[in-house]
Amino acid sequence: MSTLPVPAPAGVPGPAGNPSLGGIPGSELAGPFPVGEYAAALRTKLRAFAHVQLVGELVNLRIARARVYFELRDAHGAIPCAVWRADWEAILARGGLQAQKETPSSFEGVQVVLAGGCDYYPGSQSASPSFSFQVSDLRVAGEGDLLARIDRLRKKLHAEGLLERQRSLRRPVLPRCIGIVSSESGKARDDVLAALGRRGWAGRLVWGFAPVQDRRAAPAIARALQDLAALAEVEVVIVARGGGSLADLLCFCDETLCRTVALLGVPVIASVGHHTDRTLLDDVAAVSASTPTHAAEEAVRVDCEDARAALLRSAGRVREHGRRAVLDRARSLASLARAPGAHLTGQRARLHQHLRETRAGARRRLRGERELTERRLLVLARKSAAGLAECRERGPRELRRLELALAAHDPQRTLERGYLLAQDAHGEPVASTVEAAKAGALRLRFADGVLPAQIQESPA
Repeated sequence: MSTLPVPAPAGVPGPAGNPSLGGIPGSELAGPFPVGEYAAALRTKLRAFAHVQLVGELVNLRIARARVYFELRDAHGAIPCAVWRADWEAILARGGLQAQKETPSSFEGVQVVLAGGCDYYPGSQSASPSFSFQVSDLRVAGEGDLLARIDRLRKKLHAEGLLERQRSLRRPVLPRCIGIVSSESGKARDDVLAALGRRGWAGRLVWGFAPVQDRRAAPAIARALQDLAALAEVEVVIVARGGGSLADLLCFCDETLCRTVALLGVPVIASVGHHTDRTLLDDVAAVSASTPTHAAEEAVRVDCEDARAALLRSAGRVREHGRRAVLDRARSLASLARAPGAHLTGQRARLHQHLRETRAGARRRLRGERELTERRLLVLARKSAAGLAECRERGPRELRRLELALAAHDPQRTLERGYLLAQDAHGEPVASTVEAAKAGALRLRFADGVLPAQIQESPA
């Protein structure tokens, strides 16, 4: 075991006068030293180290009243860091960090370069010692490798269509059995139970306890989800965890866990972290709830207390209406039973009145139909008389026109103008000299008579 080259505190003998340690002869350790003096010497030695620059990812940011604490990590190690609150505000003011000042979680995973040196708090009888890297300056180096890996995995799952599978599952409005994956001693468990109690839900809960923070958490959560999904009565599963840094929630960005959730046949409601936290499990799950209380409300979407109260009010109204209807009918039957003759007389009078009204209505209907028919007949008679008069006036004019047209085509009119008509012995018209030669004897018809004619010689 090596020793630190620190000076021996005053009044304490050095190695030459060193007695045996714990009764073990031959021990070469210096001392013994008082713890406070040794811790002070250690602080002096550490603070003497040269100031350096470190690069890594900023995680687990905590802002206290006087100082700001965080860790600087990479793939091979981590170191605790601290910066005075005033220096931190100055770094933010000059743009050393490009993030929202209001939410410490927005700085998680940012790749930074910081300057400073080792520091050591020696503690006291009532306070624990601590080592930290005292930061004097800080600037952003670029997107952290952690956030980049998460983003690449998110895009990969989206390309495979695994971000939509859970959202396509049907979620029951009022499940009878809910599975819950959470830490056995975490506050998220109490929040879910309190929210379900406020909802008045009285179904069955099946718990799948698993660690929710460390390298063993993701496989344990995946096994718990598979076990709950294998139960036929479980209709929806809640994964609940309280808030934390990105490093604390890193197990919920595990690829195997996300693929397991995406392929489950039971809808999963993710409630990891606070309102501003976002993990890959939130993207893959059917619903991303901001808090465990919100997750319980998403699982049981009906306020059972309000529903029971509304059902009781409706049942009361139905019962009251039914009671009134029965009482009204009973009163009516009782009144009919007391004086049946009077009721029969009243009913008979109403029937006679209805009969008179029906007859009067029928007479009015027949009278109206008769008047309408008479008006129609009068209109038809007037139209018929007008048409007959028009025919009487138009008929002679039309006959005269036709007579003139027929006279214009009368052959007798043509003969009166000096023409004659050659006919054969049978009275048929002869239209050519060839036909006249064949006929031999002709009849020549003039306007005032007919003369016989004989062909003397044949035409050339």
